[in-house]
Amino acid sequence: MLDTVKSWFLNDDEPIAADDPNGDKINLSRIIPYIAIHLGVFAIFLVGFSWTAALLCFTLYFFRMFFITGFFHRYFSHKAFKANRAVQFIMGFLGTTAVQRGPIWWAAHHRHHHGNSDQPSDPHSPHQHSFIWAHGLWFLSNRNFQTQKQYVKDLLRFPELVWLDRLDILPPIMLAISTYLFGITANSFFPELGTNGWQCFVWGFVVSTVFLYHGVYTINSLSHLFGSRRFETTDHSRNNFILAIITLGEGWHNNHHHYQASARQGFKWYEIDITYYMLKIGSWVGLFKSLRPVPPNIRNHP
Repeated sequence: MLDTVKSWFLNDDEPIAADDPNGDKINLSRIIPYIAIHLGVFAIFLVGFSWTAALLCFTLYFFRMFFITGFFHRYFSHKAFKANRAVQFIMGFLGTTAVQRGPIWWAAHHRHHHGNSDQPSDPHSPHQHSFIWAHGLWFLSNRNFQTQKQYVKDLLRFPELVWLDRLDILPPIMLAISTYLFGITANSFFPELGTNGWQCFVWGFVVSTVFLYHGVYTINSLSHLFGSRRFETTDHSRNNFILAIITLGEGWHNNHHHYQASARQGFKWYEIDITYYMLKIGSWVGLFKSLRPVPPNIRNHP
């Protein structure tokens, strides 16, 4: 029991051997928090609804989606732009509030995915595994719970990122507490808003986190099944407008698999890429530098 509880707070597991028969098994005791947060959505029937709580839910979904797409994906995984070390840590901390592990773990698995996309070793390919495994189970297995450090040697040079990965539960706990305190404060000073601490916690943290989970997961699953293919890549990646809206631009997945280095995934002017727009604004105020563009020969592709 102590080992189980420790696994919820500290990521200290030893690497799983490639031939370990337990590698693809899911440790059910370790994923109790993941199950609990999904069940926690039903608490909306206990805490009720208010427009304040709904706005908080949307706001935290939107910004944490950006932290995943802009920071964990385009920065930590692909180095599509530059930032100083302080901003890098802040980006890592903010991304970790999305409750999708730390930046090193996230980038390691994503880099592995790009090197093996839709091949047998791709852990979340819907063409190699079941849809539900590719969508929302793969990262729960013993093997994929580990950080594939050979892919992220550049990130392991930063002890603050290593620390953040080891204690990746800390930022979500801080955010969860903050939503509760926000609700208490709103109830005290603006009772006409009709909200309270538990309502803001359930809608602002629990509901928005579950929506965020499955919004991000669609890129692993649905964007390899449904949509158009502008480029003949070696995998089944597809462009999907609806997924691009849900994920602030990640739905232009075929574009991204064709040219991974760009900070922009919507290659055409009409391909809405909110993450890129926000990164561009950040570059104007000096937070980010050297956003890598889409080469003209690729941008002008039919």
